[in-house]
Amino acid sequence: MWRSLVMVGMLSSTGLLPMLARAETSDSSELAGFVLQQQQDAPLQATRANGRHYGQPWILVGIRSQSLSLFDGWGRLQQHYTVSTAKRGVGELVNSYQTPRGWHHVCDKLGDGAEENTIIFRRKVTPWKYTAELHQQYPNKDWILTRILWLCGDEPGKNQGGDVDSYDRAIYIHGAGEHVAWGTPTSLGCVRMKNPDIIQLFEQTPTGTDVLIDENS
Repeated sequence: MWRSLVMVGMLSSTGLLPMLARAETSDSSELAGFVLQQQQDAPLQATRANGRHYGQPWILVGIRSQSLSLFDGWGRLQQHYTVSTAKRGVGELVNSYQTPRGWHHVCDKLGDGAEENTIIFRRKVTPWKYTAELHQQYPNKDWILTRILWLCGDEPGKNQGGDVDSYDRAIYIHGAGEHVAWGTPTSLGCVRMKNPDIIQLFEQTPTGTDVLIDENS
């Protein structure tokens, strides 16, 4: 009985439970062999573990690739998005309008439950919505929409403290309008994402999640 329960657990965790009916076998050794063969036949998945807190989920923002990747605690890729970082490149100084490098973590989350394209102004969810017509009226406006993941720097002297503090600089991962040229640096320092993407990421990212911003990735 115990061995049967263990085997059911293995099948459930590997997604092979529906195959059990087709296997039509009651012998535990045959069933174990069936599970192992299925695992061996599955394609290998490259992993990238959290380099700051091993075994914890994390986010990688690639400046060169203009992408954001979400990894689980095993280092397996869960989501991959095209983003837009700072037009002026990378840098940590206040008022540089550049995207800071290094390790951060999500220290606050804003906009939970807001509808897509909701304008967030001075970290307050407003009743107004972004539209293409509104953007035409204010073409230079840095629209912050839908959700905010507010980042805190974790490297003293680099992105934490003094005139290089990412939190004080209000460095966010946030939603942006359809006018953004995705995959191209266009922002004033933040990491811009498509609105459906930031909603999905927001729901999968708890406060405290590690974020690495790497200019070479």
